[in-house]
Order: sequence, then C-alpha cells, then structure tokens
Amino acid sequence: MSLFGFVSKPLELPDTTTALPDRSLTIRVDPNHYILGNTIVEPVPDHIHKAVFGMGCFWGAERLFWSLPGVYSTAVGYAGGITANPSYEDVCSGQTGHTEAVLVFFDPGKISYKELLKVFWESHNPTEGMKQGNDVGTQYRSAIYGNSEDQLSEAKSSLGLFQGALLEYKYPNITTEIKSLKTFYYAETYHQQYLGKNPNGYCGIEGTGAQFKIK
Repeated sequence: MSLFGFVSKPLELPDTTTALPDRSLTIRVDPNHYILGNTIVEPVPDHIHKAVFGMGCFWGAERLFWSLPGVYSTAVGYAGGITANPSYEDVCSGQTGHTEAVLVFFDPGKISYKELLKVFWESHNPTEGMKQGNDVGTQYRSAIYGNSEDQLSEAKSSLGLFQGALLEYKYPNITTEIKSLKTFYYAETYHQQYLGKNPNGYCGIEGTGAQFKIK
C-alpha cells in the first residue's frame, strides 16, 4: 500500500512559486525488469514505442501493463509536475505537482496504443479528481501523457468515447489530465515491479465496470 495514502495532503496542484525545489541528483534504478528481463531504461530497440499513464497507486497499475502481450517492459515513476528528480516522499507531499505514473515500452506490431488506452480506462475510475479509491492526494490523479501528437490525439478521442460509456453507469465527468509528456522521473528501485517482488502487496486498482469499445 502507498505509505502516505491516508495522510491529509493538499488537493490543489502547486505552481512554480510553491513547488518543492529541484533535486540535483537523478534516482538510479536497476535497469532490468524483474518480471520480463528487458531493460526499463532507454535505449530500447528501435521498434519499441513508449507510453505513460497515471491511474492511482502505481504498484497495481504497473502489473496490469507488464502482463499484456506485446509489452516489452514497464517502470514506475513520476510525471506531469514541476520538481525535477523528486523522491517518493517529495511526490507524496503533494508539493511537486507530479502524479504516480507508469512508463510502458510496447511493440506496436503486437499491441496498439489504443489497446493500452482500453486497459487504462477500464482499470480505474477516471472521474475522481485528486484521488483514486482510498488513496487521496494530487499524486493519485488520472493522467495520460502523450509521447507524440498521434498519442495525444488518440487519447483525447478515447476520452470522449469512454465518457459516453461512463454516463450509462451514472458516473460524472472524466477528470483525466491529458497533455504532452515532458519528463518521466524514475521511482526508487524498491517501487519497480513492486507486486512482482511482493505478490501479496497492496493493489488499489479497481475499474468502474464501463467498457471501452475499440472501433
């Protein structure tokens, strides 16, 4: 379980004047995926693409993606915020602007970006704002960080499609943040493939029951 999941934290994002200062040192991680064996850091093979998603506590979210055929490797980290090279404690303070995120390296010849979006939408509640289930704070917000204009376009289109599906289940409007990926900061090694190393560990992943239908 997230170590800071039940601590009262700010529910508004900081700006450049209130965010924590940058850290000078980059977090170093074990480059080998604990489950798949492939590298989780670039460079990766030329045919491999990357995608980044935020959907609550990153432990369970990462396991969803590494289990998919066509996924080359995955990693957890922090994205979408202000503070450079943040630690887990920094992000959990709510003062970096980052959300917990999953980096997915995938082979588009075996699994499409749209299929990754289907897993994203169906596996969490994208209407909850700055929380996901019992995990409350800005670092648990739903997010898609596009690595290309095509990904951004697909993500925005998919939001509209899934909003219609959610309305049938009486859910409110989607709050998912969709913007271009700037920097993905790797989380500490003990977070990487956490549920592979700790199979009985906390997993807060839970969908709404709505389905994303790929056309």
